[in-house]
Amino acid sequence: MNPTDVVAAIIKKGDHYLLAKRSKEKYMGLKWEFPGGKVEQNETFKDALSREILEELNVNIEIHNKVAEERYQDEEINIVLHYYLCTLIDTNIILSEHEAVEWVKKQDFLKYEFVPGDGDITSLI
Repeated sequence: MNPTDVVAAIIKKGDHYLLAKRSKEKYMGLKWEFPGGKVEQNETFKDALSREILEELNVNIEIHNKVAEERYQDEEINIVLHYYLCTLIDTNIILSEHEAVEWVKKQDFLKYEFVPGDGDITSLI
């Protein structure tokens, strides 16, 4: 199975980062992640990230630089995660896919159970 490209937004506001809790119906449900999703055919990573965040959180983001890339594979998925540092343009988040979001300081990341991949890159941001 070829890996699927997935983009994720590391959304920062001051010294807090936006974490999203996956829907209980999804694979790895109720674990925390940096929001994002799959890159569609003929879509750039940045276009995919803007689209996914608009679909999931109903906000627009400003995408800054790519900060990390992580590979993850298990019996269900084979993905390459591309992480981008972002800031919110809009402030009124309306969830359409996640159970919850929280603004979290980096030193508090250990209190959250991350999906694989996302937990690995927290030391890089």
